[in-house]
Amino acid sequence: MFHATQTLRGALLATLFACAAAAQAQPDLAAPDAAAAVAAGKITLIDIRTPPEWKETGVAKGANLINMLHPQGAPGFTNALLDKVKGDKNAPIALICRTGNRTTQVQRYLQSQGFTQVYNVKEGMAGSGAGPGWLKRGLPVDACSTQC
Repeated sequence: MFHATQTLRGALLATLFACAAAAQAQPDLAAPDAAAAVAAGKITLIDIRTPPEWKETGVAKGANLINMLHPQGAPGFTNALLDKVKGDKNAPIALICRTGNRTTQVQRYLQSQGFTQVYNVKEGMAGSGAGPGWLKRGLPVDACSTQC
């Protein structure tokens, strides 16, 4: 039952995020640039992966964890994000996932919801065609603690 519920919730969230596909999915941000911006306090980094993924690899140093598969759906995800940026839809936000696919969907969704500075760390944690990824670049990672 749990697996079926998770699968259904995941499908519904994917549909909601995909409905925002008309929004422009840009700009992208390279992992080293994201790391530097986070370290300088210029951007809020959001890791949208799931708790098992956070535990497997750790999380990018300075990242805030908001599971894309939020128990309250897309509105719950959006509200959790708004909490992280103190309600400011104009705050610069960078999204990271494993390979940049989910962040592209979430980036479009957030742009359709009025967020104006949403960057995609398209190479993700593990790497993709956009680059080698946070881990292979040797960027700082924190072990997953009680948040996971």
